[in-house]
Amino acid sequence: MNKSKKIIGMALSACLCVSMLAGCGSNNKTETSKSDSKTENSETKKTMVIGDTTFNSSNEENSTNPHDACSDESDVNPHRGYSGWACIRYGIGETLVKYSDNMEIQPWLAKEWENVDELTWKITLQDNVKFSSGRDMDAEAVKQCLEHLIENHDRAKNDLKIASIDADGQVLTIHTSEPKPALLNYLGDPYGCIIDVDAGFENGIVAGTGPYIAVDCKTDDHLTLVKNENYWNGEPKIDELTIRTITDGNTLANALLSGEVQAAYGMAYESYPTFENDNFQFSQISTSRCFFGKMNFDESSVCADSAVRKAIAMGIDKESFVTTLLEGNGYPANGVFPEGSAFGGDKVTTESYDPEGAKKVLEEAGWKDSDGDGIREKDGKKLVVKWLTYPSRQELPLLAESAQATLKDIGIEVDINCTADNNSILEDPTAWDVYAMANVQAPTGDPEYWFTVFATSDATKNSGKYSSAKLDELEAQLSKEFDEDKRAELAVQMQQTILDDNAFVFCSFLKMSMISRSNVTGYESHACDYYQVTADLDIN
Repeated sequence: MNKSKKIIGMALSACLCVSMLAGCGSNNKTETSKSDSKTENSETKKTMVIGDTTFNSSNEENSTNPHDACSDESDVNPHRGYSGWACIRYGIGETLVKYSDNMEIQPWLAKEWENVDELTWKITLQDNVKFSSGRDMDAEAVKQCLEHLIENHDRAKNDLKIASIDADGQVLTIHTSEPKPALLNYLGDPYGCIIDVDAGFENGIVAGTGPYIAVDCKTDDHLTLVKNENYWNGEPKIDELTIRTITDGNTLANALLSGEVQAAYGMAYESYPTFENDNFQFSQISTSRCFFGKMNFDESSVCADSAVRKAIAMGIDKESFVTTLLEGNGYPANGVFPEGSAFGGDKVTTESYDPEGAKKVLEEAGWKDSDGDGIREKDGKKLVVKWLTYPSRQELPLLAESAQATLKDIGIEVDINCTADNNSILEDPTAWDVYAMANVQAPTGDPEYWFTVFATSDATKNSGKYSSAKLDELEAQLSKEFDEDKRAELAVQMQQTILDDNAFVFCSFLKMSMISRSNVTGYESHACDYYQVTADLDIN
């Protein structure tokens, strides 16, 4: 085995990978007095406000465990649900490794690592890093953090397979219970933010190592940050930063135009021309954030019928959705992952837009329009698809409308439920047939993540109850395979398996744009959609 200091994993060489929200209150164990400090050589604080449509609890990728008693809120605690997205995106926490825009892992809190053998990883930490609590970040603190993570976060426990951890100064040695080729990739996931566990988790706020400290937040309203005066990797430029939830596109556009906010994330596409002038600037990058629908395999759902699933896949006009409704700010999806990588969607085949072919599939399966109302029926049951989605990702209501129009042409009625209550509705298998969502497909730079979250029989977010013995067998092989080429081959086979079953329909990938006023610097898009707030963020 190659005992390289570089993780064995996949790099998405082309367009790759994406939000979250915080809970409420402040952590008294975190140093917050710095918020009163003045900017250097100035009598006033340097402040900034970012408007963010995705900074809310309704986003599927932002939601906490739906069984959590506090699932109606999100916070910045990476050890809870998907709250790590806010922690890493807004500069509160950092991970052992970070991702380039080609999704290659790079040193961050870890300065080097070695794959000693199939079950052992030796990680050397950066020197002179402190948590915002004032505690030194040494191997013992990281060990404590990771042990708390796997005790409290089911997805991390299943991903990491950590058996034990040894700490010696700045050297961390991780022993896994089974071979884990993508371990370092997974440790770059937002849940891998290294936090000071001893500082506590009061009100969902944690002490990280990032350039900013969370001091106040209110679910679906705002998150307040102050600069970390003791940040290890450069001096943050902003004294106080506010992330404001603004879900209405017109409101966000007006706020940016008026200067109420100085930067915006999630701007409505129709507003883009307003900002195409010298007063504003765009940062755009292709990502692996995908808009896709998962099928419900519950026996009560019409999607339990393979012919219906196939017809839906053939009846969605992906090209028109991208060019017309997204105004070119995306590109059609073929498989789970974008084209261009060793496991990209150009390696698989799927159903193309074919309305006449879809009609034939339904006819042969016994779905006919016997009463002439344009909607097919079978055994006295109308072919009505309950389409569940949520409004906080502007693309999803547009996708629902597009699918509704094109599927009607083949005799399928689409009943749209676009609601912020999506996660609770998703728990009832009788309440939906297709669930359309947004997700960053390869947020760790490795393909395994997506399958174990959405598609395998025991996947954490397999709400459609899809089950494939072939897929599970391939995942068992992938989980232990260190060879990059073989991992890619397995990932392609796994994609083809779910596409052959029409278990999911992948519609488009996102070209992500962040817009700021011309006097803002350091506000840049990244393929992974994580590092929105950094020490380089500034306003002049």
